[in-house]
Parts: sequence; C-alpha cells; structure tokens
Amino acid sequence: MASDSRGRPQPGGGAPVPRMFGPGPGRGPGMGGARIERARDVRGTLRRLLGYLRPYRAHFAAIFALALVATGLSLVGPFLMGRAIDGAIRGGDAALLLRIVLLMLGTYLGAWGARYAENLILARATQKAMRALRRDLFSHLQTLPLRFFDARPHGETMSRLTNDMDAISRVLSQNILQLFTGSLTLAGILVMMFALNPLLALGSFVAFPLMLGLVGWVGKRTRSGFREYQKRLGELNGKLEETYSGQRVILAFGQGESVLRDFDQANAGVRTAGIRAQSYALLIPPMMGILSNANIAILAGLGGWLTLVGRASVGTIAAFISYSRQFAEPLRMLGDLYNQVQSAIAGAERIFGTMDTPPDRTDPPDAVELGVARGHVEFRDVDFGYVPDVPVLREVSLEARPGQTIALVGPTGAGKTTIVNLLTRFYDVDRGEIRVDGVDIRRVKRSSLRRQIGIVLQQTFLFADTVMENIRYGRLDATDDEVIAAAQLAHADPFIRKLPDGYQTLLSERGANLSEGQRQLLAIARAVLADPRILVLDEATSSVDTRTEVAIQKALLGLMKGRTSFVIAHRLSTIRNADQVVVIDGGRIVERGTHDELLAARGFYARLYTSQFRRTPLTVPLGGGAPPSSAGPYPPA
Repeated sequence: MASDSRGRPQPGGGAPVPRMFGPGPGRGPGMGGARIERARDVRGTLRRLLGYLRPYRAHFAAIFALALVATGLSLVGPFLMGRAIDGAIRGGDAALLLRIVLLMLGTYLGAWGARYAENLILARATQKAMRALRRDLFSHLQTLPLRFFDARPHGETMSRLTNDMDAISRVLSQNILQLFTGSLTLAGILVMMFALNPLLALGSFVAFPLMLGLVGWVGKRTRSGFREYQKRLGELNGKLEETYSGQRVILAFGQGESVLRDFDQANAGVRTAGIRAQSYALLIPPMMGILSNANIAILAGLGGWLTLVGRASVGTIAAFISYSRQFAEPLRMLGDLYNQVQSAIAGAERIFGTMDTPPDRTDPPDAVELGVARGHVEFRDVDFGYVPDVPVLREVSLEARPGQTIALVGPTGAGKTTIVNLLTRFYDVDRGEIRVDGVDIRRVKRSSLRRQIGIVLQQTFLFADTVMENIRYGRLDATDDEVIAAAQLAHADPFIRKLPDGYQTLLSERGANLSEGQRQLLAIARAVLADPRILVLDEATSSVDTRTEVAIQKALLGLMKGRTSFVIAHRLSTIRNADQVVVIDGGRIVERGTHDELLAARGFYARLYTSQFRRTPLTVPLGGGAPPSSAGPYPPA
C-alpha cells in the first residue's frame, strides 16, 4: 500500500499504523483550522459525568457526612477563641483558658481526621468512576468505523484518553469535594455570624456581592478559553504523534527544520490559548485578596464602633475577623474551582462527543455464525465509494473458488485494496453483494467472518512484547508448541532462535529492532497460527530485497496451500501461476484470466507486465513454478 511522506495512508494504500486499511488521510469536516468548539449542553454534560459517580452513592453519603463533621468542627474554633478572649482572658480564669485551648485543639484534630477519611473514600470512588469512563471510551473506540480514525490525527484521539481524562479526574477527585465543603463552610459561617451578632454579619455582606460578581464575570470568559486550550493541546499531541511515527522519513528527507516550524506553530497556538484561558482566571486571587482585606477593615471599623456603644465584645470582633478570613478562602477556592470545572467540561464534551459518534454498523439481529468456511468467495456487481458520490469500485464481479489464488493487479489507486476492505467488512458495499460460501457477508457476524480471514500486509505491525506473544496474537489460546510450529512453517524459526532470548526476545515498538523481512516472517507465522480459510496478501514482499523476498515467498506458498488467497501484487512476476489474474483500472475490472492468457491478449496486463519485465528481479512465483526467464515474449511497451 502507498503512503505519503509522513506515513499516513493514501487512497487504496496501506498504513504503517495498527489500522489494517484505510481510504486515505485527510481531516473530516471541521478538523482544520482553530475553530472553537461550542458547548452543546453544559448541564447535560455534567449530568452524564456525574452519572459515573452514581454507583458510589454510599461512598458519597459517607463523604458528605464526614464533610459535615469536619466543617462543623472547623467552625467551632473561632467561636471558642471568642469565648476564650471574653470569658477566660478578660476574667483571668487560667483553668477555663486551658480547657478552651484543649477543646480547640481537639476540634481541629477531629476536623483533620474527618478530612483525611473523606479524601481517602473520595479517591477510591472517583478513581473507580474514572476507570469506568476510560473503559467506556476505549470500548467505544473499538466499535467506531475506520472513517472515524481516517478523519482525525491519532494524537487528537489520544488526547481524549489523556489530557481530557486528566482534567476530569482532577475535578472529580479533588474539586467536587471542595465544591461541597466550600459551600457548606460559607453557609456555616453565615449561620455563626448571624448567631453572634446580626449587625456585624450584615456589615460583612458589603464585599460579598462584589466577590460573587467577580467570580461570575471571570467564569463567563474562561469557558471558551479553556475549551480552545484543550483543542489546541489535542492538535499539538497529533503533531507529536505524527512526528514520532514518521521520524525516519523526516530524517531521510532532511525535513527537521520544517517539522520544527510546524511544531512551533502548534506550540504557539497552545501558548496563546493557555494565556487567554488563564489571563482572566489569574484575576481572581489578587482581587479576592483585596476584597477580603477590605471586608476585614469594614468589620474592624464597624466592630470597634459597636464595642464603643456596648453592642459587641472584643472576643466577638476577633471571632468575626477569623470567620471573615475563612469566608474569603472558600470564595477564592470556588473561583479557582470554577475555572477548573470549565476545563473539565470542555474535556468531557470532547469525550462524550466521541462516545456519541455512531458505532460501525452492528450485526443484524438475524446474523449467523459463518462457521468453518470452505473459502468460496463471490463479488456480485459491487459498487463502493469512501465518500458519497465519489465511487471507487464500479460493477465489480469476481469469483474465487475454494483453494484458488486470485491476483489483483493494476495501477496505484485502481481499487485493489478496496476490494479487500470490503471482503473483510472494514467497510460495507454501497450496492451489490459479497458472498462467502453462498451467504451474503452482511448477514454474517463480523467476528465469525474475520476469524476465517488472515491478513499479511506490506507494513507489518508488531507490538512491544515478546516474539512469542506477537505470533500468538493470531490465536490467543495457542500453546507455545503451536506458536513454534507456526514459526517453523513460516520459515521464521531459524532467525528467531538466533535472537538474544529466542522466542522470549522483547521487541521494541512496532518491531523496530528487527529487519523488514523478519517482521514479515513473523506476520506470516501469525497468520499460519490463525489458520484462516481465506488469505489476503497485500504487497507482502514489495518492501524487501530479492533474497529476503524469495524466503518470504516460500513461506507464503506454504501458508497459501489449501486456502483461498487474494494477492495484491506490484511485482507481476510473482503471480504468474495464480489461478486467476484480475486486472483493475479506475475501479473497474478491465481484464481477467490466467497470466498466459492475458499476455496472449496483448492488452492492459501485457503492457503492465512488459513495462516491469526487464527490471523485475528473479523471484519465486506465488503458486509455484519456475522464475521468469531473462527474456520475454514481448518487447517493452
């Protein structure tokens, strides 16, 4: 399959990433530019988010009970301080002072213990909720059609599972309790203030409306900023992922400076969005500090006058000043919390937006199990396009009988890989039908269909795991002996045993510590272990040298024996003995027949073949037979 200079799949081409096939790169609608995502339903998003906490209602009941205890105990302290000043210090009662001090110490220790317990319970509940949210998102991603991934940079999707999840986790594990305790503390302080002295309590309200107004004014201006920041951060992650995946291409073409410019541009976008999001938020702490100090000055002046006229005591004023400081702290905390909640809502909207993406077409209720297929495949008048009204295949009809090898040839972009995409039901046909053993594959459960199909791609994907586990991926319940037997059939066993730890050798990401040919042999071994009835070989030898190609083709011949095989071939000399060669051009089948029949017809295939002939290396043809001779029956076209 073909790919662009950054490793992204091209139409009808392959992908160097876990996706099997794809219609090509590009961004879906709205993916370009810096369009700010608008909130669709903030309340709905919050309801869905809090829904993940609903299974832990008992935990939160205990948390809120402990919060009530902790808040109540913390509010007793300033009251006791006032009693100590008015009753013990002014009265000269040392014993009473000692009892009050010890009681204050007990209340603060009790408040600390309750806070610790509530935070411990909260951490357990919220992390379980986050685990469920991550699982639901990841599970939903497994159901999405390939179109979803083709239209988005990988880093942006990864950002849903990392940055957005982190923003939500911080709010649930820290801020939700602060929201409750802050509100509870404010209510408790107001009750205590009015109980001690209503006039002083009313005086403390002078700055309160200004504090609430500041929080509301800032909050309205931060939501869009945080939403854009999260979006820009996702785009930056996409750049990072793409650059990391395409590092070899970047180095080979000397595009380091170009990549750095692109990164700097994306990074500058994150910086600008971050500054815009934080600029208003940073107004809250100093402004709240100014208003809090102004409130204390008001209380001191009003309290002093009330003391002079006998309407208040020094201890009451001291308690009010202490309460005033406590009053400002929850407001400041709630202001900070508001900003963080905006960031979390922006992340939650993106996550739920992904989760609301319709999944791939599900199996119909009457879908049947395919069972062990014989391998009889029919395409009947199939039309298909990745984009509506842009057909890629037109009226494609072909038949592969059990055990036959069908070669799909044609110029790049003709639609060869698309045929395989439809056979594996990575996409469904727009018109016509595909049958396996006489059954329309749209009436077959996808899982049972794909168990019958083995795929060996041009770009082999290996996991960062042992050689043994990478082969076992073809059938997870296989024993070690079965894995080794599959490797032997694939002619991979000799090189595996020469690795430092043999089958237990740990591979680096995507098998980068193996050669291209070794990775292909492991992919063949994986397909052998899966024991499919239908085999797909997509340019499986086009990226290796001639000697390695011969070894891989020997392994492929063993794998293809007795199986219905579809071979997408660029080197036409490798498919000379295929049972049927299907020539595709412009999405239509323009010729079909055996290799010799098509050469004799002197048509499209003959021109393709002779144009390659003099530069084609000697190889073992798939299907057996001798290598092509050094001279051909036709001069180059």
